[in-house]
Parts: sequence; C-alpha cells; structure tokens
Amino acid sequence: MNSQANSRAKSVALLAIVAVIVAACGLPRVGPTKKEIYAGSVQREGDAFVVSVNDRVTRATAVVPALGFTDNFMRASQLGSDIIRPGDSLGLTIWENVEDGLLSGAASNSTSLEEVQVDGSGFIFVPYAGRIRAAGNSPEALRRIITKKLEDQTPDPQVQVRRLAGDGSTVSLVGAVGGQGVFAIERPTRTLATMLARAGGVTIEPEIAQITVIRGKSRGKIWLQDLYEHPELDIALRGGDRILVEGDTRSFTALGATGSQSRVNFESQSLSAIEAIAQVGGLIPTASDPTGVFIFRNEPAEIANQVLGRGDLQGEQRLIYVLDLTKPNGMFMARDFAVRDGDTLYVTEAPFTQWDKTIAAAFGSLNTVSSISSLGVSGG
Repeated sequence: MNSQANSRAKSVALLAIVAVIVAACGLPRVGPTKKEIYAGSVQREGDAFVVSVNDRVTRATAVVPALGFTDNFMRASQLGSDIIRPGDSLGLTIWENVEDGLLSGAASNSTSLEEVQVDGSGFIFVPYAGRIRAAGNSPEALRRIITKKLEDQTPDPQVQVRRLAGDGSTVSLVGAVGGQGVFAIERPTRTLATMLARAGGVTIEPEIAQITVIRGKSRGKIWLQDLYEHPELDIALRGGDRILVEGDTRSFTALGATGSQSRVNFESQSLSAIEAIAQVGGLIPTASDPTGVFIFRNEPAEIANQVLGRGDLQGEQRLIYVLDLTKPNGMFMARDFAVRDGDTLYVTEAPFTQWDKTIAAAFGSLNTVSSISSLGVSGG
C-alpha cells in the first residue's frame, strides 16, 4: 500500500508540475488573439482605431488607384506621317534634262542620294542646292524647294523626295511586350494602341497590365483594359516617347489562420476582402475564427476622419478594420470592402484551437510523465 501511495503521490506531483509549465509557457500560435487586438485600440489607451466594417465604412474606404493621362497627353493631335523632323532620313532622286548634268553622269540622267540625314537643326545638304531646311516641311514642300534651288543651274530638274523613318520619329517600348525595341512612328502606328500592337502586344495578364508613357518630364499611366474600353485614352505619340509595360506592383500580406501566409500580389484592378481571402486559400476550417478577420492599414487623415466621423485627426492613422463573416451581412461586407496596397490581412485562430493545443501539450506531457513514473517504479 505504501508503494502504491508513493507512486500516486509522484504522479500527482508530476502532473502539478506539468500544469504549471503549460500555464507559464506560451503555446505556439499564429499571432495575437482578438482580445489582444482590441486591447491595443485607442478606446483602451492603445494606438490604433479598431473599426467594425459597415456600409458607411466601405464607401469611405473605397479608394482605387487613380491612373490616367494629363491634358497635355490627351490634347496632342496625331502627327502627320509625312512631316519631316530632325533626325529623320530622306531619300532623294534628281533627274536632269541633259546628257551630262551637274549631278548625273553621261550614262544616266538621274542621281540618287540615299539616307540623307536631317541634322539636329533640321537642315540637309544637297550638292549645288546648298544647305536647305527640311524639318517642318512635307516631302512635297521640300521637293519644290530643292527644284527651285537647282533650276537656275540645270534645265528643268525633276526631284523626288522620300521620307524614311528616322530617330526623330521613333518611340521605345520596353517591359512585357512581344518585342522590345525602338519603333518608327508611321501612318499605321501613330497612337498608343497601334504601337503596342506593332511591338507584338502585351505578354502578361491584361487584368494587371499597366502602360506608362514618358514624354520629356511628363509621365502618365493607365490600365491596359482602360485603353480599349475608353478610346480617348489611345493618345497620339510623339518622337522620343518611352513606353513601359509592366504588371501591377500592388500587394497585401496574409497572416494568421489562412490557407497561405505570404505576400500576395493583386490579380485585378480592384480587390475585395472576400477575394483576398479566397486568393490565399480561404480560412482554415479547423483553426480559423470567422468572427476575427482583420485588415491592418495606415489611413490618410482625410479617410480616417470620414471613417471615424471626426475632423480633428492629422497625419496617417493606424486603423484596424474588423469583419465578422458569421453575421447575416458579413459576407456582403467582406465583398464590398476594398483591400489596398500594403494592407495586412490577419485571421485569428478559433478559441478551441488554443484549447486543443493545451490538451495536446498536457497529454503529451502526461505520456512523458507516465513513462518517467514507470521507470521510477521499475527502478524502485
């Protein structure tokens, strides 16, 4: 009897020690609990505003990135495809109505001057005609100028001027296009959409493709889909334009009891909370708390004041938006609430998950205790 009593006393003592250890040591978990998040609210002397999402909040926070072109881009007219500019190359052919002309030899009455470069000041040089301003003229106007210059020196000269694509009428395309490079602005490719097609089109998902046009010190950016849905965005190009095609760089971070804990890129122009949850694999059925879906965000003062019904806040404010998917309209609220670049989506664990961990830790310890006790009894 004494031996059994001693064994029982040892087991009770060991169990007490295990209980103390379990109570004292924090169990593994994915992050803060709902209680801990609320404890950090301004209402409880914390530094973040905790706000339950409703229709008013979704309207106040529905901010989508403003992309578009300025008036300078929108008002630019299409270039005339035959206007000569500095940097262009021209092809000239001159016929003379004599057997041995100024430019032609005895065997031919014509002379071809290929790749005549228009200099930076807009001039070209033609033998016996001198330095002539070409920039700003059409090929026909330049033909008449050259003809007039030569007719005093050779009888009835006939001149042909051809404008070839040159540095002064090209744009560069880089990024996610079929063929990166420098392309001439020609009659079929005088607008943004036609130039993109000339470069082989966009090679990434249209939903996340953004087009940036850089013209001197000005810059404009639009969504690819908007380019085709709004014809007025198909702006006229200018020589020297740089066009960049890239995917949307916005992202959010998913943490807690979700199917995936990672940094996640946006897959569309707008992203709702319910879509963000689905994008990371949804909630974990055995661990997630659907009443504890949080969006952490730094809001500008203008939006924070609207959300909180105040007017005295200044500077960025820390806001924690709370979604309860178990409420009758909870799924609608999550569908209407817009996730923004830099947001953190966090889902708390269900209360029973921590209880399961406690039980598992306790029973794991009990098994260990039982083994130690058995060894102790056997050894005795």
